[in-house]
This record gives sequence, structure tokens and C-alpha cells, in this order.
Amino acid sequence: MHRKFRITVDGQPYEVVVEEIVGDGGGAAAAGAASWPASVAAASAAVAAAPAHTPPRAAASAGDEVAPLAGTVQSIEVTVGQAVQAGDKIAVLEAMKMKTEVHAKGAGKVVSIAVAVGESVDTGAVLLTLA
Repeated sequence: MHRKFRITVDGQPYEVVVEEIVGDGGGAAAAGAASWPASVAAASAAVAAAPAHTPPRAAASAGDEVAPLAGTVQSIEVTVGQAVQAGDKIAVLEAMKMKTEVHAKGAGKVVSIAVAVGESVDTGAVLLTLA
């Protein structure tokens, strides 16, 4: 069974044809068509209620240098034990094919590095800790 629909995306109308596929040879076509809006609503609710795929992160504390934007870690410019000054480049992140240098907000010694090259990070994720 084919059904024709008109949808609007960003103000642009489109006409689409949808084919209903029924697994029992067609006997449930009428029931499937009648329950279709309810099943879409149930699936949408399940997606909305699904837990995030990223684990919760701890809040940044004093000495933590955090990601200013979400992206992928391209490089870590410091090592554990290294002394850094405010303004020193500590990492490079890439987001949407643009590389962004991350600079230390304060001075100190690198105590730990919380991310690895190639890892995706969210805005505010701890990159490293200074003491």
C-alpha cells in the first residue's frame, strides 16, 4: 500500500510517497495503518527518554583547564610534570574542520591529562589539571 504525504522542512514543502510494509502477508495492513501514528509517537517518546550516550562528567575544579568548545582533540601540547604559564598553548581541538588552539588560563605544573588525541570532548570537559 502506498500513501502520499506532503511534508514541510524549513519552510520548503515536499511530496513523498511512503510504502507500508507488513510482515504477515498483508492481513494486518488496516490495523498497521490505524496504529501508525501511535507507534510513531511511542518511538519518538522512547528516543526522547533514552539516556545520553556520553557519560556524565565531573564539574571542573580549580586548576582544571577545560575545552572551550565541543570537538576532537587533535594534539596535546604539554606533558605531565611540565610547567606552563598563563597563555601557553596546551592543546588543539578540531570542530567542523576548524582547528582551535587552547591556551592555559593560569600558570602551574601539569598534574594530569584527562584526554587523549582523537577523543571527542564536549564544551567544558576537563582537558588537564594544573597545580
